[in-house]
Amino acid sequence: MKFNFKEIATASMVLFAVIDILGSIPIIIGLRSKVGHIQSGKASIVAAIIMVAFLFIGERILNLIGIDINSFAVAGAFIIFFMALEMILGIALFRDDQPESASIVPIAFPLIAGAGTMTSLLALRAEYQVENIIVAIVINIIFVYLVLRSSKKIEKVLGDTGLNVIRKVFGVILLAIAVKLFTTNIHELFV
Repeated sequence: MKFNFKEIATASMVLFAVIDILGSIPIIIGLRSKVGHIQSGKASIVAAIIMVAFLFIGERILNLIGIDINSFAVAGAFIIFFMALEMILGIALFRDDQPESASIVPIAFPLIAGAGTMTSLLALRAEYQVENIIVAIVINIIFVYLVLRSSKKIEKVLGDTGLNVIRKVFGVILLAIAVKLFTTNIHELFV
């Protein structure tokens, strides 16, 4: 096992920006008011299981349909790029409708472990050691759990302006990561 603090930190930041749990607080609060109690622990554990499973079997699924990891990473870079634009510009390019249920769907999937997260995991796997990505997943799931548990308090403390600032900052970070993923993996496709 090769634990690398830089890889863990970068992967954690990528996942934090993609999951965007702070930006999802309004959605979480809306769901809580509709369905009542949200099981924070259950949602976090299910999301972690989905993410780790996809980290290991996602590449096999791609191989089964004839797509290499670098091609998927380039495609993922585009998705991350558009997600970053959404965060920075405050526009909605793509968003799932909010179902009526809560803890597992839509919070664990697709809010936490959605398409952007899956794409990011495979893109990260193309560049980083698996154990570092798993540590980054665990760090993010702990943070997600804490945010889910205290979403009402966080909303009161940050307010709309604070949430918007955080969202824009992570949007810029995500944009830079998308450019790096694209340039690294597009080069690998032509080598």
